[in-house]
Amino acid sequence: MTIDECLVFGKSHCHSAHAKILLAEFLNQNPLELYNHLEEIVPEEKEEQYKKAVLALEEGKPLQYVLQKVNFYGNSFYVDERVLIPRFETEELVEHTIEYIKKYWTTPVDIVDLGCGSGVIGLTLEKKVSTNSVDLIDISKQALEVTKINKERLTSNANLIENDMLENQVKKYDVIISNPPYIKDSEEVEQIVKENEPSIALYAGEDGLDCYRKILNHVKENLKERALIAFEIGKDQAQAITELVKENLDGVRIEVKKDLSERDRMMFIFKNLE
Repeated sequence: MTIDECLVFGKSHCHSAHAKILLAEFLNQNPLELYNHLEEIVPEEKEEQYKKAVLALEEGKPLQYVLQKVNFYGNSFYVDERVLIPRFETEELVEHTIEYIKKYWTTPVDIVDLGCGSGVIGLTLEKKVSTNSVDLIDISKQALEVTKINKERLTSNANLIENDMLENQVKKYDVIISNPPYIKDSEEVEQIVKENEPSIALYAGEDGLDCYRKILNHVKENLKERALIAFEIGKDQAQAITELVKENLDGVRIEVKKDLSERDRMMFIFKNLE
């Protein structure tokens, strides 16, 4: 088949943009340049891979899982069904966290990424700020297998730890960051998300706050004298999580930030940082 014929096949089974992106990936070309080579023959092996990927999209598999990659904050990360697909909102969390680290610390920091999934948060911070250590913690052995792939691809020195958040952890950190599961058990989510992404990375009890409780119940023992906690949160959870913070930590400053859609999406908790 030619590139043109492959595109015709792809567009008959999935969104035209996805058909083009997929073929460009398999041929290692820029999607914009495909139309300059429409008569070129696609190698048979690549053709079969492309058709299989297109049909997977047609059956409802997310593009990121089909490609087994996602771009996050300028780096390419491996992802598959063992981990949540990173969202743009989480890039915003990382962006603000980088700003705060650079503002409040002039020396290397110790960071932990709780419920790290594919590792995109902690591994990105390791690249963007000066660190003593970066610990990536997840309860899922399967998720940590994906994290390990990304750690090796980025030649990272991060530590991978299989654990339930901060339970039984004694190390103290400058920065604790987490995008934990925060969807209510009864909450409806998009079908493509529900059918493909791991439920352990999505749902967090009746009110969606189980993971925040788990973190905040232990966090006092894991904070250095000066410290930052950074959370991604659900759009209607700011008040409830603020109450949890006040129950577990004294004398901290709390700041809630909105995402680009003007929804409450990030919470930053400052301990002795003014």
